[in-house]
Amino acid sequence: MNIARIFLLIVLLPVSVNAQPEFEREPIRYSNTKPTDVVHQLAQQLADGKKSLKWDQEHGYLRALLEELKIPVSSQTLVFSKTSLQVSRITPETPRAVYFNDDIYVGWVQHGDLIEISAADTKLGGTFYSIKQKQDEVPVLKRETRCLQCHASSFTRRTPGHLVRSVFPTKTGLPEYRLGTHISDHTSPISERFGGWYVTGTHGDMRHMGNVWLPNPKESEELDIEKGANVTDLSTLIDLSPYLSTHSDIVALMVMQHQSHMHNILAMANHAGQRAEHDTKVMNKIFEREEGFQSESTLSRYRTAAEKVVQALLFCDEVELTGQIRGSSPFVSEFEKVGPFDSQKRSLRQFDLEHRLFRYPCSYLIYSDSFRALPEGVMVQVRKRLDEVLSGQDESEKFDHLMPHDRAAIKQILQETGVQLSTETAAHSDAKSASGL
Repeated sequence: MNIARIFLLIVLLPVSVNAQPEFEREPIRYSNTKPTDVVHQLAQQLADGKKSLKWDQEHGYLRALLEELKIPVSSQTLVFSKTSLQVSRITPETPRAVYFNDDIYVGWVQHGDLIEISAADTKLGGTFYSIKQKQDEVPVLKRETRCLQCHASSFTRRTPGHLVRSVFPTKTGLPEYRLGTHISDHTSPISERFGGWYVTGTHGDMRHMGNVWLPNPKESEELDIEKGANVTDLSTLIDLSPYLSTHSDIVALMVMQHQSHMHNILAMANHAGQRAEHDTKVMNKIFEREEGFQSESTLSRYRTAAEKVVQALLFCDEVELTGQIRGSSPFVSEFEKVGPFDSQKRSLRQFDLEHRLFRYPCSYLIYSDSFRALPEGVMVQVRKRLDEVLSGQDESEKFDHLMPHDRAAIKQILQETGVQLSTETAAHSDAKSASGL
């Protein structure tokens, strides 16, 4: 390699800067890139006077936001641990309400100064916003960066994202951090979930950490899990009149745990794919390769990102349920009716709740904009791997939770609801690759 090319390599390749997170550098440029998510779009429409939000004295802008963002009230979950922005207002007596749909999460606190909102942006990952709980002729949805202290940390693998935490709460709601915390997703044992959350619904002999707290951690470090089990009515624990619903549905909680994890995996894969594309263009320019050339190193990066997506989509390592889960609210029926359905009226949103979360273990987020926006190099490998697993070519241990009838059903549902599993592009992409940088 001549001196000019060495110099160009040094100038163009990304340099690690300890003070700057990787997502703030090219090509992501998180803080300086305009989001495209629905919340950002609403913020623009409010600023332009194209939309407005109705204010009410009891909940401020909450009802209007949920209606505008198409978030069902049945998704309400209640968290009383002091693990969010407005910690001073959150206690076991005044929990924070969290509402969500497939792309957005909204947090509301009694007498809070703000409503907190996060979204899954197709390119950036988790994006964060707030709106002041003050009646205004033109309410402002403001993009937040202070949330990144937790939401772009080791908890989210250093990528802006979402997290659902289970803690050992005290009677004030403050976590007893010395006892540890758990990040909850569909792989988490039920026994480690819901610490610091209220939970309504039944779950048989299984036990969780919800609905209770440590009265005095100096005397006992064990939660009274029996007291918190199979609670269907929270009215004996808190005053529910300030909330839009009387539920903190266990099924809604489990869906949110899976969904937040899936969003984070998609965000990481998207970032990895964008960086691989960026580096490939740089290297192809340096070595005067044809446009679109992909080295074996590049393909390896795409495959690594894609494998994580596929394993999360197909619920690898999902914890096995040992009892029947039953929610307490309309959440299950409202969630299931969304579809889409195949010719046999099957959908990825249909629940199992006896042995696992969903009847057909493939995430409904495969229909999301976050999935569809995966960089081409990653998407090609995702489709290839999905086809290999669902067709039975890959029967490795990682996917042995998928019985032949599961694979066949998922594949047909995907094919009939518009998800492409063709591997032609993948084969073409692999053929263009060669060993090298």
